[in-house]
Amino acid sequence: MTRAEHGISRDDVSPNALKVMYRLNGAGFESYLVGGCVRDVLMGKVPKDFDVVTNATPEQIKGLFRNCRLIGRRFRLAHIVFGREIIEVATFRGHHSDEAKDTDAPKNKVRAKQDDQGQLVRDNVFGTIEEDAERRDFTFNAMYYSVADFTVKDFANGLDAIEKREVRLIGDPETRYREDPVRMLRAIRFAAKLQMTLHPETAAPIKNLAHLLQNIPAARLFEETLKLFLSGEGEKTFFMLHEYGLIAPLFPQIEPFLSDTSCREMQFIRKVLQNTDERINSNMRVTPAFLYAALLWYPLEEHAQRLQSESGLNAHDAFNIASGDVIAKQTQRIMIPKRFSTVIRDIWVLQQRLPKRFGKRAFQLLSHPKFRAGYDFLLVRGQIEGGKLLELAQWWTQFQHADNDKQRKLLNELRRTESSGNNNKRRKRRPPKRSPDA
Repeated sequence: MTRAEHGISRDDVSPNALKVMYRLNGAGFESYLVGGCVRDVLMGKVPKDFDVVTNATPEQIKGLFRNCRLIGRRFRLAHIVFGREIIEVATFRGHHSDEAKDTDAPKNKVRAKQDDQGQLVRDNVFGTIEEDAERRDFTFNAMYYSVADFTVKDFANGLDAIEKREVRLIGDPETRYREDPVRMLRAIRFAAKLQMTLHPETAAPIKNLAHLLQNIPAARLFEETLKLFLSGEGEKTFFMLHEYGLIAPLFPQIEPFLSDTSCREMQFIRKVLQNTDERINSNMRVTPAFLYAALLWYPLEEHAQRLQSESGLNAHDAFNIASGDVIAKQTQRIMIPKRFSTVIRDIWVLQQRLPKRFGKRAFQLLSHPKFRAGYDFLLVRGQIEGGKLLELAQWWTQFQHADNDKQRKLLNELRRTESSGNNNKRRKRRPPKRSPDA
């Protein structure tokens, strides 16, 4: 496509990405913008990042840029660092030869390797731009923009997919999913994010291959789940993942609740995802810890109650032990960094502390560094479960926004109410006194 046909301008491209391409071209190499950035510009969206592809090898790229670092073992990539912006540069991928399945080849000679289920565990085979396009995952990601002649090469009818609002894999879907099971998550993410539908052939194998996600490293799945749920379409993404059987492999502890999407557990998750989407789309900050705390809250409650009944533990100890167990079990599937797991536990612990408001406790809780996250969590729980939980959340809503006099008044009213309730429970009718002559 010529410039007149596609309408992409250099003004749409990051200046740093242009610098990278100009230098690669000046050194005699080919270079192109590729993938999501080209797709987004064609769809009238602002890309979040810009990826470059070239026929230069990673070592040749590093030789051209002092601000370059090479990363990855499975995929060898170059990151060109410009302050807070990173331009990712990849070498054209080629097709695999039989060496990918040769288990007897020396390790230092193997550039591509597949496991017994067809998953690529190493992939450093370089090739031409045509081969690279065939190796791309989705048709709309196989479009290449050249700053040398301002053309767009569309190898897989990606523009047609954009016009049809259709997510379609390049090649045989089952083979491509087996090569990299994360492509199943990417298919759902693109469908939700871009307001598209899955092509029937792309959708067909997903349910049967969902179990392959268990082969993906837990650290990689953490990064993928951030993209899934923090894109501004988290609610839609979650329920599409559920439709195609992809939630259970990611979050096995919430599997018992998935059969009934109208149950309180699923309604709670839905509400948290809705709130998260609203905050993201309003350019407000969100933390993955809050979302993970919500996804695992009811498994935590259930596990704590079971420990209490089976082991005779008190509620406090059962809750603390259950918190550690639930997080540990989840990190076997999705690695949760400590900076987030610590906040998750803070949010959970505050659910136990917020009902205890007497004396100085209310003021101490108000100064807790994670009070706001704990309060927001309590508020959603109250909206879903109602009753005393909603009354508690409403009390904290009033208390945190009140002045000192109003706060003291709220605490006095609470003390009188609690005292009255306790007296009514404890008061017993005494039997009439008998006279000595009786």
